[in-house]
Amino acid sequence: MATVGIMALAVGLTACSSGGSSSDGAKTASADPQNATGTVTVWLMDDAQKNWPDLVQRVNDEFAAKYPKATLKLAYQGWADKVAKLDKAIADGAAPDVVELGNTETMKYVLSGALAPVERSSFDNSDTWIKALANTCTYQDKLWCVPYYAGARVAIYNSAAFQQATGSAEFPKTEDELRAALDKIADKNKADRTFSPLYLPGPYWYAAMSYVSAYGGAIARFDSGGTWHGTLSDPKSQQGINHFVELVRKYNKGDLSQNEQNQYEAMARGHAASFYGNGYEASSVAAPVTGDPSLKDSVKVATMPGPNGKPLPTFIGGSALGVTAKSPSVDLATDWVRMFTSAKSEQALADKDILPNNLTQLNPLKNKPATAAAANAVPDAWFTPLAPGWGLVEKQKILPDMLNAILKGKPVDQATKEADAAIDQLINKAG
Repeated sequence: MATVGIMALAVGLTACSSGGSSSDGAKTASADPQNATGTVTVWLMDDAQKNWPDLVQRVNDEFAAKYPKATLKLAYQGWADKVAKLDKAIADGAAPDVVELGNTETMKYVLSGALAPVERSSFDNSDTWIKALANTCTYQDKLWCVPYYAGARVAIYNSAAFQQATGSAEFPKTEDELRAALDKIADKNKADRTFSPLYLPGPYWYAAMSYVSAYGGAIARFDSGGTWHGTLSDPKSQQGINHFVELVRKYNKGDLSQNEQNQYEAMARGHAASFYGNGYEASSVAAPVTGDPSLKDSVKVATMPGPNGKPLPTFIGGSALGVTAKSPSVDLATDWVRMFTSAKSEQALADKDILPNNLTQLNPLKNKPATAAAANAVPDAWFTPLAPGWGLVEKQKILPDMLNAILKGKPVDQATKEADAAIDQLINKAG
């Protein structure tokens, strides 16, 4: 995400502070919205400022009409420094009332007690929220934030390379068909020993865990004893890891130890026909500075087929909206979130080819060319364990180290058991 400094935008509204407390201690607003007073501060990421400012304005206008004596303050943030700013604001007692969180950020603030619980049933389409997205907001059977929009990884491919080798510029729908196409592409480009039909980096654990998920495995599970434990050595998880490793060894002709950062460069430099990545990476392939503009018309996206006849489960991306625990205006902050994630608001996102937070409004996007690739990958999406020590597991690079070890020859059975043991040492510790 681009780094953009904070831009405070006072939106001429005058929002409500709490009018009292309920019996369970939750802050409550005045029963008369027209007379509610106070201030609600909202932090949104600059994606909204760049891509759907009309939605933001409509919701702010709706909020102003309902709470005419309240003040709403909106500040746009950049991804690069938002967490540092938020941590400081919380420490200083100056946290916003509403904050947008990337879904990999939510658990940190749930575990630290920074977010207030919210009632799922009070939000539109909550019964059809994308499961993996809602899970990123859920801990100990309580909802701590509200899904906002989703993101997914997709197949990114050079349609000209597929056309030349297979006679079709379309990306195959099944993995068997994909393998057949990749084999033809490999044969077509056999003179170039650095050319990868599918550039699939060895330590790319997000991709590896997608195959684990496809086979019904998982990184870790929460057991009946109330603790998390690693499950990479379970048979289904090992099936997925073996499948991933076999694809890497067969189709990646680059350095197998290279991670997925800047993987688009392999295609931009003419060394790959396809790769698996975030949708935005497609634009990097043909961008003037980062890639090769001559590929602009050839680079396409498609749903990545999985090994079981279904789309490959994607790591769920996206954002959520949280109400901070010490907000003096919890109810009104929650009402702004309710408006911003209403069915009408989510449809406004869908109309801009952004994946909405629920399956009801996502389903029509499965047949729309601009969104089909990502929309079809989302229903069976997965997410990292919502465990206290998951951040420590990631910091120790247990998964990429495991994959690198396997690619260097360590047996999958041994490598996964060692990874599980390392995970078990960290995953239940608050990080």
